[in-house]
Amino acid sequence: MTKEELKRAIIEQILEIAPDVDESEIDPDANIQRSLEIDSFDFLKILTSLNEKVGIEVPEADYAKVDTVKHMAEYFSKHL
Repeated sequence: MTKEELKRAIIEQILEIAPDVDESEIDPDANIQRSLEIDSFDFLKILTSLNEKVGIEVPEADYAKVDTVKHMAEYFSKHL
């Protein structure tokens, strides 16, 4: 899976967990939780859904490394 495919999968999960978010509001370089007003429970649901989709679990210690769509795609790409 390429980084672009990972970014698309991440955005799809964000839109599924937070259906009120408009895709155009998603800035790949912005903090997902703060910019989209997603709470920590929904952020965890996004990570869990992505774990099921790409098979990579993000340990709690690494949550700060996956704070943006770009960082999350890079993290998953490194661990594929």
